[in-house]
Amino acid sequence: MTNATMKLAAAASHTLSEKPLQRQESYWQGVRQRLSQDPLTIACGVILLLLLVAIVAAPWVAPADPLQGSMLRRLKPVGTPGYLLGTDELGRDMLTRLLYGGRLSWFLGITPVLIALAIGGSLGILAGFAGGATNMLIMRTTDVFYAFPSVLLAVAISGALGPGIANAMLALSLVFIPQMIRIAESTTTAVRNLDYIESARASGANALTIVRVHVLPNVLAPIVVYATSLISVSMILASGLSFLGLGTRPPDAEWGLMLNTLRTAIYDQPLLTMLPGICIFMTSICFNVLSDGLRSAMDVKN
Repeated sequence: MTNATMKLAAAASHTLSEKPLQRQESYWQGVRQRLSQDPLTIACGVILLLLLVAIVAAPWVAPADPLQGSMLRRLKPVGTPGYLLGTDELGRDMLTRLLYGGRLSWFLGITPVLIALAIGGSLGILAGFAGGATNMLIMRTTDVFYAFPSVLLAVAISGALGPGIANAMLALSLVFIPQMIRIAESTTTAVRNLDYIESARASGANALTIVRVHVLPNVLAPIVVYATSLISVSMILASGLSFLGLGTRPPDAEWGLMLNTLRTAIYDQPLLTMLPGICIFMTSICFNVLSDGLRSAMDVKN
């Protein structure tokens, strides 16, 4: 009788241990299925992947040196033999400049978001899980940054620090950290008092274990989806800072800086001056659509 009871208990324990794993696998299978039924999201993901491959491989696929120009061939129109997308105001190949410019634009678009995700996400989870005075201190400090519009705050910080890639990246990170804190705190607060968290507390698990095992897997998806939506905002803000002379500096190639340097040629070669803006627009739209698609696919109510 004792052996039979022990076997039943072991079987029940094994079944209970498998259920969370089965639910997790079922959830991600549902995510994959919903994504496979969203052709627009898939198309935007493919476009972003192809663009990423192109800019990473720029040193090998670019047809010319991004810094070498000639005043004899300045402002060649799109479709000129030997210059598929024409040349800029200094006679540099535009296709090459766009490929190399994409590297800086993507770097300034993704890196501040990753920094904000790490710092802001951690602080937000801490505020949401700890509550009390810790939550009050973190969230009231966050509210101070929310008193300023994102664009003005980024310009003010960059203006105070001076132009440069590092300063622009720092300014954008400081803009996005409060936003990540807010979304992480609200998501963590929503799951903090759920039954499975209370059960983990009753079983004697410490706070770090509860956060790592129970809280983080349930709040990470919405936080990451929100971070994805910030990439397009970060890229636009970074381009705006470079356009104002507060980000990337010449002769480096960056889409926002290229818009600035080409603005004087808008009446001579309007299509040429639009190319960096088209790149910014397409990339931002694709990241926004991808973020919306991920949000819908990860919504368990679908």
